[in-house]
Amino acid sequence: MPKSVDTDQKFPLVVYFHGGAFVVDTAFSPLYHTHLNNLVAEANIVVVSVDYRRVPEHPLPIAYEDSWDAVQWVASHSSRNGQETWLNMYADFQSFFLAGDSAGANIAHNMAVRAGSDNPDGLTVSGVVLVHPFLWAKEAVAGQLINPESRAFAEKLWLCVNPCSSGLDDPLINPDPRNFTLGCKRVIIFVAEREVFKHWGFYYKELVEQIRWGGKVEVLETKDEDHLFHIYDPTTHKAKSLVKSIASFLNEGKTG
Repeated sequence: MPKSVDTDQKFPLVVYFHGGAFVVDTAFSPLYHTHLNNLVAEANIVVVSVDYRRVPEHPLPIAYEDSWDAVQWVASHSSRNGQETWLNMYADFQSFFLAGDSAGANIAHNMAVRAGSDNPDGLTVSGVVLVHPFLWAKEAVAGQLINPESRAFAEKLWLCVNPCSSGLDDPLINPDPRNFTLGCKRVIIFVAEREVFKHWGFYYKELVEQIRWGGKVEVLETKDEDHLFHIYDPTTHKAKSLVKSIASFLNEGKTG
């Protein structure tokens, strides 16, 4: 919950999907609990952290199905008579965001795509926050040095977590702008200079611009840092700066 609460006040609502390559970490992991506590305190928001089932016991697409169920459950509170009183009372459903990091950012993207196609009652997504998103492609994207070992590892990992997938051409990991729209009007992407996924973060911005959905998309890069640096050490200046940038994005769409 936010650091200050007035019974009549409503706060931006974030549905958050944790990272961990679809294999490790949960919504209850200390690293994510700390990160989201910091984000809630900085942004003065309400967060629902999704604990989706993981590989190997539950291969993809189960994590996507669990996540969509969670999104729909949260949206069911928009009429103010849902199961959780604190969501009924404090969540601003006109400032509804999807967010995640790494594999969780992949999930957030796919939930935004599904929201754009299914348009369920009670769900109007204001924006999407993608931090170091786990996205890939069979071919190298602009600015990326071809690294056969990294590509082979990425494909092996993807087929491990999603054994029924066709590989790195799967739209779940390699978005095709011809086949999706987004159920929101604002997207922010965070990348780290040293991470292997960096160039796909920039490429994702290009893809989103190609769908001509009339929204705003931006990329922020953190220099001299690697994948999920802010999760592993939230005390650094750069980690705190990243959290502040997320908070600024979330409150830009605040209505109450």
